[in-house]
Amino acid sequence: MITEEQAPKTTLALRPREAARALGISERTLWAWTHDGTVPHVRVGRTIMYPVDGLREWLTRQAQQKQGAAQ
Repeated sequence: MITEEQAPKTTLALRPREAARALGISERTLWAWTHDGTVPHVRVGRTIMYPVDGLREWLTRQAQQKQGAAQ
């Protein structure tokens, strides 16, 4: 059995600054995309969180759409 200390530390969601850095964009651009509903996010009270899995899926879809449009 794996104890809690042995389990890998996995981040489920990122705060805005972390999400912007992970995406390689400015916080201002992330805020605009969040406000427009472009990028996946969750509001928990007054805090906005960006689910890591949601960001990965969204980014993959964006790349696939760009590849399809280029062909």
